[in-house]
Amino acid sequence: MRWRAKAVIAACGLLLTGLASPAQAKPSQPIDLDIMFIGAHPDDEAGQLGMFGYWNETHDMKAGVITMTRGEGGGNAVGLEEGPALGILREAEERRAVGWAGVKNVYNLDALDFYYTASAPLSEQIWGYQNSLSRIVRTIRTTRPEVIVTMNPSATQGNHGNHQEAAMLAVEAFYAAADPNAFPEQIKKEGLRPFRVARLFQAGGSGSSQNGPACETTFTPAQPTNVIFGTWQGYESATHDGTRWNQVNVWARREYASQGWADTADAQTNPASIGCNRITMIDSRSPYPDPNVGGTAALQGTSIRAKGGLPLGTEVHVRPESWEVLAGQPFVVKTHVRATQAIPGARVTLDVPSGWTVKGDGNIGTVTKNGESIARFTVTPSQNLTAGTRFRLRALMTTKKDGTGSNTALVQATAPVRGTLEPLPEVGDFREWTERNQVQSLDALIDSMLSIPSGGTRPVRVDLTNHSTTVQSGAVKLTVPAGFTVAEAQQTYSGLQPGARGSVTFTVTNSDASLPTANRAPNDGRYPVQIETSYNGGSAVEPGILNIVPVTSVPRAAAAPTVDGTASPGEYTGEVIDISTRWEGTAAPATDISGTAQLTYTDDAVYALFTITDDVLGTVLPPEDCKRPRRNDNIEFGIDPRGGSPNTSTVFNVALFPATKDPANGNPPCYARERDNHQGPGPQTAPGMSVASVVTSNPYTGYRIEVKVPFSVLPDGVDAEKMGMNILVNDSDTQDLAAQTRVGWSTWSGVRADPWRWGVAKLAGYSTQPSAPKEPIIPDTAALSVNSPQTILQSSEDGVAPGGWTALTANTIRIEDVAKRRDGVGVDLKARQSGTARVFIWDGSRILAESTVPFKQSGKRYVWLPLSEALPTGSVVLVSYKSGDATTGISQPLR
Repeated sequence: MRWRAKAVIAACGLLLTGLASPAQAKPSQPIDLDIMFIGAHPDDEAGQLGMFGYWNETHDMKAGVITMTRGEGGGNAVGLEEGPALGILREAEERRAVGWAGVKNVYNLDALDFYYTASAPLSEQIWGYQNSLSRIVRTIRTTRPEVIVTMNPSATQGNHGNHQEAAMLAVEAFYAAADPNAFPEQIKKEGLRPFRVARLFQAGGSGSSQNGPACETTFTPAQPTNVIFGTWQGYESATHDGTRWNQVNVWARREYASQGWADTADAQTNPASIGCNRITMIDSRSPYPDPNVGGTAALQGTSIRAKGGLPLGTEVHVRPESWEVLAGQPFVVKTHVRATQAIPGARVTLDVPSGWTVKGDGNIGTVTKNGESIARFTVTPSQNLTAGTRFRLRALMTTKKDGTGSNTALVQATAPVRGTLEPLPEVGDFREWTERNQVQSLDALIDSMLSIPSGGTRPVRVDLTNHSTTVQSGAVKLTVPAGFTVAEAQQTYSGLQPGARGSVTFTVTNSDASLPTANRAPNDGRYPVQIETSYNGGSAVEPGILNIVPVTSVPRAAAAPTVDGTASPGEYTGEVIDISTRWEGTAAPATDISGTAQLTYTDDAVYALFTITDDVLGTVLPPEDCKRPRRNDNIEFGIDPRGGSPNTSTVFNVALFPATKDPANGNPPCYARERDNHQGPGPQTAPGMSVASVVTSNPYTGYRIEVKVPFSVLPDGVDAEKMGMNILVNDSDTQDLAAQTRVGWSTWSGVRADPWRWGVAKLAGYSTQPSAPKEPIIPDTAALSVNSPQTILQSSEDGVAPGGWTALTANTIRIEDVAKRRDGVGVDLKARQSGTARVFIWDGSRILAESTVPFKQSGKRYVWLPLSEALPTGSVVLVSYKSGDATTGISQPLR
């Protein structure tokens, strides 16, 4: 198909117009983009490509993509590549995919993709906060997009920690890119200028609307104060011969083959059934229209002037002095107005909810070119507010002749003293981050929840904050549902100063151990609690959630079991644990996927026997591909030695595969540690561990796996009463390295990365060992931009330094001459300062030859690149150069 070939060529980075240009020609200015998507991995942008493609085709809106990592820590459904090689493969997939939407500029920022985690703090630790933020800010200041779209930054249940951290960095970059005091070296030494992105979105948006084209104009947000824009995905694309954008988006998704998406089903064809792609506004400096005015509403006021709207480049940015407001207590709201041209006769009015009052003169007169005016208002809420309710304040700017425009800001009603359930450590970190960056509205997505063992007791802390201007005293009462008890009728507090924080603690017991655990309980395992906090003159109520996790008692073995995949008499005398609860994927009967587990222990190890009922054996991997369990049939066995780990860097987690494709050795089982304290092949990372399996045949009805896990391979000493444990089963009924159903023991969405919600395995009669934590060993080899021909070629075309690093000055490295011969290519290089050159011969999809050339100082070097085949038409010489933390990329066609 002619148009498909064009899309793929563009996506690969073979920018044909560039290849015809003079050697090493650089643009006088880097690319100027309209939209930038910021994600963590190749494929994170996949859901937005239909929207970006429509905007590009109909309004020439140029989008780019910042991807923090190349996904080298992920799975691979198409081959054995892993680590940097997989990262380069996934970058190629990403470039092909975004090419379907007309996106040509992808900026991979060289952060390490280590493994799946739900922890943003761990992601920040591995990536490096300042380094990562500086590279995003540099890329934004260089490419100057008016709109940023990112992922969900909130610490919500199951949210990938890399996704969350990338989005948090995107939020910070929105503000930092405009701040001349942020990364001033980029301004003083690199020649960049502060850049004020107009609008910031996160992908997705919940609510209701009609399908069909009316989805753009009939949407009602689930949270009334959310501002959510939609673009219908049923528009026909002229670029793609009239195919609708929802189907083009499917073609794009299929490019991410390594992630198992090559078989993505075709899209809906009935226009009346096609919905909208939605994005939710986090902040906007520019006036925005009614979100329901059409498919480009999200861009109106940024790169597209709204009908009757203010000139492009005009800012009306509403900033309340506080997020939480009290009934009857005044607070200040400032509206900052800027413009790229003089605007006379400007006036700002502030609309507030009914019953509120506003004072202030918004007549700001002439807004000077590139100047700033501030309209200051004092707002007093009504006397009757319900704590937790959110309100939008709307600033409307009118002018004599230059149009009108409005923008809004959120505030939240609070109580004089607010009592909230103690946050999980990483949720607490996120809430502190929202306060530092004044984006507390992002906290709305997070439920306050804690776990409690079935039949167990735990302390529950209630955190108190005094939002009033007076010293407060009062009482806190914790109400729990049936089946729970609280030892204390209430807890009192006194002398809480204005702005101060305190806490009280309750003792909560799950008194009815027969209550369902995990997501076997109603409402996805959520048992609601209520916190009532009194203060001087009143009281307020806040919600919370308890999750019950299952508990098992593990008996001591009379003798160590023989690890042979079979339970011999007397080996496993304890409870038979049901591990059949579905927590993710397609619902399936017990004959399709179900299982049990039996455990015991000796002085030096835990033993487990897993019996799995299964109707179809998924792809059997070769021994060298024994990794990444979410692709076929296997068991994940996790142990948290002390219990309560906030993330999996302090746990042991092993993937147990029942068989390998190795007939010469009897197709034995294999095992590998995954997303834990020491990820990697089992024999190397878990010495002394033993695994055996029995796989049924003629007919196949499932498998058994028996395992010995020495205490010595665990990341800490075991607490016999609190040891966390989980067992998760991945079930694949296909041969395409994709699992359809996941069942297990302590099960919730995202639980594989939430050890705080794993079950408890008590070792009866075992003496708790002292804590001796082992430092996590995290994969440390990232796929780097200077090693990516795709990135180097793009850098030579768009002027942005590979990896988002500081750009080396022009002609730091030059290709002086290229000589083609039948058996190779000779390249003369000249460097103006010390560094390392990486030279590639690339045909648009393959590296035909490469060499690394160090320069200890400025000078010339000759590089010979031998070839084993004739040069394909369109091949290029690519050179990256790295000197300190600065990079560049140049190219020259091989004609």
